[in-house]
This record gives sequence, structure tokens and C-alpha cells, in this order.
Amino acid sequence: MSNAFRLEQRGAIDRDRPLRFTFNGKPLVGYQGDTLAAALLANGVHLVGRSFKYHRPRGVFSAGSEEPNALVQLERGAHTVPNARATDIELYDGLSASSQHCWPSVEWDIGVINSVLSRLFPAGFYYKTFMWPKSLWMTYERLIRRAAGLGKAPAAPDPHRYQHQYRYCDVLVVGGGPTGLSAALAAGRAGCDVLLVDEQPALGGGLLAEAAPLNGVTPGAAVAEAYAELDALSNVTLLTRTTVSGYFADNYLIANQRLTHHLGPAAPADLPRERLLKIRAREVVLATGAIERPLVFADNDRPGVMLAGALRRYLNGYGVLPGRRLVIQTNNDSAYALAIDAAAAGVTVTVLDIRAQPRPTLDSLAAERGFTRLRNTAITAVRYRKRITGVEIATLNAAGDGLISNPCFLAADLIATAGGWSPTLHLYSQAGGKLRYDDALHAFTPRADQTLKPHCRIAGSAAGRYALADCLADGFAAGGAAAKACGRHQTGVQPDLATDPTWVCREQRALWVLPTDHPIGQGAKKHFHELHNDATIADIALAKREGFESVEHLKRYTTTGMGTDQGKTSNVNALATMAALQNRPIDAIGATTFRPPYTPLSFGSIVGPHTGGQFLPWRTTPMEPWHQAHGAVYEDVGDWRRPRYFPRPGESMHEAVQRECLAVRADVGILDATTLGKIDIQGRDAGRLLEMVYTNHWAKLGVGKCRYGLMLNEHGMVIDDGVTSRLGERHFHMTTTTGGAARVLGWIEELLQTEWPDWQVYCTSVTEQWAVMALNGPKARALLSSLTDADLSPQALPFMTFINAEVAGVPARIFRISFTGESAFEVNVPARYGLHVWEALQTAGQAFNLTTYGTEAMHVLRAEKGFIIVGQDTDGAVTPHDLGMGHLVSKRKTDFIGKRSLTRSDTARPGRKQLIGLLTDDPNAVLPEGAHIVAESDNAPPLTALGHVSSSYMSPNCGRAIAMGLLKNGLNRLGERVNIALMDGRRQTATVTAPVFFDPDGERARS
Repeated sequence: MSNAFRLEQRGAIDRDRPLRFTFNGKPLVGYQGDTLAAALLANGVHLVGRSFKYHRPRGVFSAGSEEPNALVQLERGAHTVPNARATDIELYDGLSASSQHCWPSVEWDIGVINSVLSRLFPAGFYYKTFMWPKSLWMTYERLIRRAAGLGKAPAAPDPHRYQHQYRYCDVLVVGGGPTGLSAALAAGRAGCDVLLVDEQPALGGGLLAEAAPLNGVTPGAAVAEAYAELDALSNVTLLTRTTVSGYFADNYLIANQRLTHHLGPAAPADLPRERLLKIRAREVVLATGAIERPLVFADNDRPGVMLAGALRRYLNGYGVLPGRRLVIQTNNDSAYALAIDAAAAGVTVTVLDIRAQPRPTLDSLAAERGFTRLRNTAITAVRYRKRITGVEIATLNAAGDGLISNPCFLAADLIATAGGWSPTLHLYSQAGGKLRYDDALHAFTPRADQTLKPHCRIAGSAAGRYALADCLADGFAAGGAAAKACGRHQTGVQPDLATDPTWVCREQRALWVLPTDHPIGQGAKKHFHELHNDATIADIALAKREGFESVEHLKRYTTTGMGTDQGKTSNVNALATMAALQNRPIDAIGATTFRPPYTPLSFGSIVGPHTGGQFLPWRTTPMEPWHQAHGAVYEDVGDWRRPRYFPRPGESMHEAVQRECLAVRADVGILDATTLGKIDIQGRDAGRLLEMVYTNHWAKLGVGKCRYGLMLNEHGMVIDDGVTSRLGERHFHMTTTTGGAARVLGWIEELLQTEWPDWQVYCTSVTEQWAVMALNGPKARALLSSLTDADLSPQALPFMTFINAEVAGVPARIFRISFTGESAFEVNVPARYGLHVWEALQTAGQAFNLTTYGTEAMHVLRAEKGFIIVGQDTDGAVTPHDLGMGHLVSKRKTDFIGKRSLTRSDTARPGRKQLIGLLTDDPNAVLPEGAHIVAESDNAPPLTALGHVSSSYMSPNCGRAIAMGLLKNGLNRLGERVNIALMDGRRQTATVTAPVFFDPDGERARS
């Protein structure tokens, strides 16, 4: 029956606006104002999903973002969202959701075998089990990766839009409950620019779970009155559906605003789905409230076990009570508010209070309000078959760690658990706040003796003050203090909703694990302290026995508080259990770190509008129109979009690259080299700068000459290379790698500002100012000579020199340098003439069989010559000597960056990885780049890595596959044969050679 568990005359939903939706393909009906969780419960859907590790049946547990169980796959196709919390999903017409992490269905999940075999899967079993045999390691990895995760990420591109926005305010109030509303009123009335954010679709916080009038005013009316006053203030902005997920330095906070989630896929395409707010506030008031934690009893994870406060929220906020026989297990007074409301709704209610001597007036209250109350009584088992059918209960002994009566059966179809409340302190901790354990509240609270950031205040339940009157007063005081810090004066009086604080969480009995009729960890019954990751009390005991006693070790060993859950409902129970096992106070154990984001952010929100072409705008060269017109296939190189190859009709990439490589060595090829980093260096001390940033000598470089150099960092490791030319006595033109241009310029500027501030050197990036065309091949000189009157003969323009000349009627610099080992010329012209000169070269080149080649052929050609690419053939731990370039390290220079580090014991030790060449036994076998060179010849791990392949290609000019790599003691192993491990488990064998495969004497480049 549809909405069989919906109650009349309760809830803030709009019953005149029914909404149709499906869950696991079954059509259901909810109402405007429902969450998916509320609508499922109203329709009698108790089984929502399966647990992460044991695939146990799970249902809705809470009513907010702390939900550990009810994670669903929302929608389909490009709109699908995995791991969506049903408690956070606002119902909309046409919504489609399904259970995840189950097969073939949530009712019949084959993965439940994990629960049957649970004794084989204790905490840390991965580390203990998948150790042998070694030959199956790869199989283990594939199986584990296939089983990992919960939902399925969308395969199609995200069709939604996302925004980023900067917001500035005087006072940021985080939390729209009674504390936050009171703080916002105080600051808003004082005239401050106030921003109030709350993650729920409606303001009110805990008041939304109230039903009884407050001082004669209904909770809904009280919230509406506060909202109306705040909304009328032009200096106050109210943002709902907005979660603050990170608190950073200088009152900089990140918040995620969900704009169209509640509209579903039918939301207008021009509206953004989410907006990431980057907020800078003068003052911050944290009114983040508190989260109820459960009591830990046997099989406390069954569908139908819920937090008492959450169940009260469903009852009074949505008019939903998913059972008719309710058992409440509590250790404090706050659960009695649920007992009163549920009994008034006609439900049979039994309160099991684990306290031996709670207030006597509770007995008369139970008789007056029509519910049963049992003292010193705990659940010892939950009977479940598709849904809860009852519980077994027994009387506790004086210590609370055993039973003094045999368990007896109590019929029930719904269980509420109330184990106290934990202040929500993640933002407080990120703000630098320290925690202390409060023995009265049995929770971690802000340390009173600790000075927080001077512009941040925490108030209300987040500070451990749970009574409504205290929350209102605390919030109003915090808002007033924030206004005063902004130079404003508080006006008006605080909201008055004071009520009898009878049902405040107090007089708790701190029993962290309720006993059963078997020792915990033995038998089929499980005590879950962490529902999200299936972590049990037995796991904590195992961690203690195996020495993982530190809270951070405990967290990782048992997965407590990890993942998107962050231990919202479990942390205190876990820490208290470990403290008891160590016989130490909880304060001595400490708490884990709250890292942002405490509540998950979507990748779309993080990236915002910076997707596709806007993720990193392409930089293109002046020759881009020609490249597009001639079918270039592109690749991203740093920020640049560069032609990778130019296929002819029907050619594959391999065929095109092989053709381009052969053409360069046989005739002439042209490459668009504009993307090379170019830095103009001028000034009296320009030569001194080059002496310091390069390893070789530069002071005597003549005007018109070029020189190749290596740059090192202070550790002596190669960070960039390139050719620098002397244009004048105080004027140099430096080239860098394409991806390293900005980094090198920034590094040089830092050196000039911090190390040599008195030097007169001026560095300017001119990468975009010059278009560069590289002509390579035996016919390069003849082609270029047809477009210039300059003498390009080897005598007039020898290798590593340059001249100023005109090319195709345009002023140009012609550099006689080569990255292919061929007779080569690099023509630099002002960028505005780049396309003109390029097209002139293309036209003239037809007579010389000119071939345009891309970056892939460039890589093959340079590898044939053994030329390195920094960042590919280096890994940040390579010195010039490791590269076989020790001749570039001056022994006469007194100093250069990295010089002293080259003499360190580790840098100079034998056995370092060194650049070598590799020739596979099979000449057609192209090694995968990144493959490990290993000592072993068999397939059984573990493997001893000796190095790796850094560059690997099929070389048409060598007639075989060639590769370069870094190998331990490589320069002393020339001629040896080594093994290369492949991902499929096979081995390739290769011979170690010098990393020069073509024209080793360099005659072609100098010709």
C-alpha cells in the first residue's frame, strides 16, 4: 500500500503535490518536501542497500548528511550519481534511484557470502591474506579492484554546468538552526553584512524535529518569523542547500551550493547544478550543531535500526513513522521526546533505558503518556527476516558489562537508538581549534582554555550546549560579539523560545558496548560501531592485540572514520572502546584529524566552469590555421596544443610517424617549434646569471654564437636544458623546454630577487613573440636558401651559430641548431609573420620534397640521436653525470647552482641510475615506456627493480625498435643483457648500449 507509514496531520510536506518516483524499478509516490529517504520509509521500503564489506542488508539510519547506510545510485546515464545519500536527496517528480553494491538484486545479493565467511575477513585481512603465492599477486589485485567501491561512476561526460563565485562578508554564520538564526539576527540587526549558510533546504535545524509549541508558538512559525526578519534585512543573505566543507587560513572558507539538485535532470540547462563559494569573512560564527551517536549492541545494523533524533525528525518533519511497535534503546533523557511523540501518534513504544537509576519522574511520565519504560535493560539481539520482527532484551549487571537475567523476546518492528550527541567540530578543528573530552557530556568539545583564531567563534550545540534556551543565548552572544569586532553595536533582544529542558541529553550512562549472551566477537552476532565501513568492536579489539593502538593507526587498520563518512556517528564509540581496552582515559587516546571536505564535494563543483577547453585554455601557434587545414592530429604539451602527426588518407599514426621520420633524414622536414620556451635576458650582469644557472662556461661565448646548457636545482639534479644564444654583449636569447618555460622564468626571477638583488638583469618571456620553424634534413639548406639572400654555407654559418637575415621578405633570426641530429636551421620571425613564412616555406618546399612532421616524429628522431627530454628521460633525481654529460659540468667555474651538491656522497656514489640505450632481442618489440628493468628473469614477484624505460620507439631509420632508460650503474654495463617486466607478466630481454643509435659522430648535424 502506498504511503502505508505516512501519518496524518504531521509533517511539513505538501500533500497536495504528490511526486512519482521509482526505486529499483518499482513505482512509488511521495510528496513535495520529502527527501528520498522519507519517501522510501513512508512507502515501507526498509531494505535500501548492502554494506560495504559484508554485504549485510542495510536501511535508512539517520536524517542528514551523517547517513552511513542509505547510499543509492541516483538516475541513469550521464546524469547518474553514485553514493548519493538518500537522506540528502530532495524528492522530485520522475526521480529514479536504485540500490548499489549488490548483485543480482538488493534482496538476493550473492555478496552476502562475505557475511557468512566473516571470520575470514577481520580487520587488516588484505595485508595478511594476499601474501602468497607470489605468482597470484596480479590476480589478487584485479579481483580486489573489481570488488572495491560502491556505486558506479558515470561513463558519459557530465552534462551539467558548475560555477565558482567569490563572496565577501562581515560575518559568516555556518548553520541555520536556532543557534545560527539567533547569531544572524544579532549581527544583522547591528548592520553587518551577514551571510548565513545551511546545508538543509529549509532553515531551522533541530527545530524541524519539534512538534510541541514553544512558548505558545509552533516551531514552524518561530522559524518563519526569524526567517522573515532576516530576509527583510538587505544586509543579510540566506543560503540554503549550502554546505561549508573547508575552513582555511585568514577566514577563507569553501562552501558548496546545490542549486538544481532538487529539480533533477529536468532542470533548465542554462542553470548551474552547483556553485562553489569561496568565502572571505571578517568574522565567523560556527553554529554547526551536534550529531547523535548510536549505542552499540548486537546486530545494531539491521534495517529498521535508526537514530532516535532522526526518527523524530521523520515523524514530526515528514509525517513518517516506519513501524508500529517501537523499541527505544537509550542512555540519556533526550530519547524520551521521541517516546512521547511516537506514543501520541498511536505507536506501541517501549523504552529500554540502560541507566539503573534514571530520574523517578520518568516512570510517571511513561504511565501518563502511554509508553512502557524498562530500567537497566539492554538489547542483546535483533531478530530480523526481511525486516525487524523483535528484539531480545535482558537486565544489565551493575558494571554494565554483563547480564543478570536470561534474554527474553520483545516484539518490535522498529528500533531507535540514542547514545548521546557529539558536537560537530570539523570546521572548528580546521580553524585550529583543539578538543577536550567532556566527562559530563561524554563527547569531545572545544577546549575552553584554548584561544581560537581571533575572528572565529563556536556556539550552541557545537560548543556542547544542548538546551534550546542556551543555544539561542549562545548564538545571540556570538553574533553580537562578531558585530562588535566589525565595529557595530548589537541592538534588539534575542529570540525567546525557552522551553523546559527536560529532554536535553544529560545524565548519560557511558556504556560504549552493550553486552550479549556471548562474548563479543564470537558467534554470529556483530556489534558495529562504524556502519559505513562495516567496522566492528571485534575489529578494534584485534587492532589492540596487534599493536595498532594509536588513533591514526586504529583508523586505518579498521577503516573507522575513513572515506566519505569521516566517522560522523562512529568516532567517539570507537575511541572510547580503544581507551577502555587500554585502560586509559579517552582524553589520553585523542581524536583523529578532521580533514576537508568533511562532507563530500562533487568533482564538478571543485572544477567548476574550468572544463573542456576552459579547464586549461589551449595556447596555439600562429601556424594553427594551416595545421587544421592539413589534418593535424593534436596532443597537449603543457599548455600548448601541438600537432602530433599529419596523417595522409588511410594512414595510421604508426604509418604516418614512420613516413615523417624517413622523410626528414632523406630529404627535408619542417616542424612548428614555436612552443619552445624563449626568454629574453638583458643587462650588465646577464652573463653572470648564465654562469650561475648553467653548469658550463658562458662568459666567453661570442656574439652570434649558441651553446647548449643544463640547469640544475640546488640538489644538483637536472631541471631543464636548452640552447642560449648571445645576441649582443649584454643580450641573450634563452630557450627552454616547452613545459618548463614558466617554471624556469619564475625560478630565475626568484634567484634575482632573493640571491642577487643587486645584479642588473632583466628577463622577459618572449615565447609568444616569436614564431619558430625548424627545418631538418639534407635539403634544409637548399630550401631555406631559396627564400633568403643570406649565406647559409657551413663556413658562413657553422653549427651552433646564428645570423639576422630576411626570410620570405620578413626580418628573421636563423639559428644553426638541431634537435634531430640533421643539418638543421631554426627560423625565428615575429609571430605576426609566422603563418606567412610557414606558407612560403611550404610552397618552396614542394621542389625539395618537403614533409611536415609533428611531435611524435620529433621524439623518434631525437631518440635516435640520444638527445634527452627533461622530465621524460630525467625524473628529478638525475645529475649530468648520470646522463653521461659530465663534460658539460665545468671544473674551472667557482660556483653555479647545484655545484656543491654534485660532490655529496650520495650524488657521487657508484651504482646510481644512469642513462643508457636498450636494444631488444626482438627488433620489432617496442618496450612500453615506464616498464621496469628487473634483475629476475621469471614472473614471480617480488621483483628487484634496477631501473626503467624512459623513451621507446620504432625507428625506421635504424630499422628496429630503440629505447632509452635509466639503469643502476648503467654506463658500466654496456653490452650486458637485462630483463624488462611487462604488465601482462611476460619478460623482454634487451642489450644495454650507449644511448646513441644513429650517426654517433654527429657529422650530419655539422654538414
